[in-house]
Amino acid sequence: MGMKTVRVLIATLAMLGSVAVAAPAAQAVPDPQLTVTSVTLGRATVAVSGLNMVAVPVTVKAGYDTTDPRYDNMLLNVVLKRSGGSGQVDLIVAGDLKRTAGSVRSGTWTGSLNVQSTANGTFKVDGVGRGANYDGSDGSMVSPTPFDGPSIAITGVHVPKIGVSVIPKVIPFGSAYQLKAAVYDSATGKPYGSRILLQVVRDNLCFEYDAGSRYTTTAGILVTSFPGKGGDVFHCVRIRGRYVDTLSLGFYPLRPGVVSAVPAKTSAPVGTIVGVNGSVAGLTARCPVVLQRLYGSTQWRGVSSARVRQSSRYTLNAQPAYAGNIHYRVSFPTCGRYQAGVSAPFIIRGI
Repeated sequence: MGMKTVRVLIATLAMLGSVAVAAPAAQAVPDPQLTVTSVTLGRATVAVSGLNMVAVPVTVKAGYDTTDPRYDNMLLNVVLKRSGGSGQVDLIVAGDLKRTAGSVRSGTWTGSLNVQSTANGTFKVDGVGRGANYDGSDGSMVSPTPFDGPSIAITGVHVPKIGVSVIPKVIPFGSAYQLKAAVYDSATGKPYGSRILLQVVRDNLCFEYDAGSRYTTTAGILVTSFPGKGGDVFHCVRIRGRYVDTLSLGFYPLRPGVVSAVPAKTSAPVGTIVGVNGSVAGLTARCPVVLQRLYGSTQWRGVSSARVRQSSRYTLNAQPAYAGNIHYRVSFPTCGRYQAGVSAPFIIRGI
């Protein structure tokens, strides 16, 4: 055995001897379980007007199966879901209830349910969960503990309503645009005469807790400008509550039907199938397109159809019926927020 081989063997043995045995990974400690004994609402009925809030006392008797001191100041949320009526929100929350008596294992938590007029119906306690942020903006998404609790009947009067106009109504691709949002009394059709905090945002900001609100005018109007890029995403107008929206309206702005069409051949023997390829700008839904042929001087009739692929492209089949120039175009009917449009006419010559 040469000296070089001996040195390699010694180094290898030393390396093997220095390898530490990995310690087993520590197992995560599961969240303690919450047991809810009772939920009491301070009122069974309440009337709310306009943008006001009425505070209803809430008391929860519950306990966690832990003595961990980190839970000493744990807050609770009580979730109520709609069980009747047809108000504009389907879920309300009594949030950040504090422990005011007893221990973490067997205590009493108290706080308030701030009721808004947009609830307008009957709500029933559906579950109790830990705070502080019901919407999960603190990074915690622990589901509430289900609890079949009491109900409260809410009568909303002079309920706020949101109206939106997009300027222009149909937004051209790549063009800047504006949203004009208005908040008004649905009973009178008039503004409340006060400035109201609104969020007018788009895309993921529609689902975040606080994306930044601005005040309307005293006429309840807020105009927000957006750059051309990103017009195809979801938009929303929100009146934020502390835990969930007091009122919101979501929508996709209208887009034009911009259709292109190019035949694979500009001439072909009579009866031959000629592919017509094209696209509808921005469209990813499987909407229909129709190949139309000109009859006489003004009448366009459909001769074949297909659906737009997710790539925004489509393929249609033309078939020259006689020798001579035959005029075609591709028609796109209104589909969702995309408006009707037609391609530029083109000719396939039958030979």
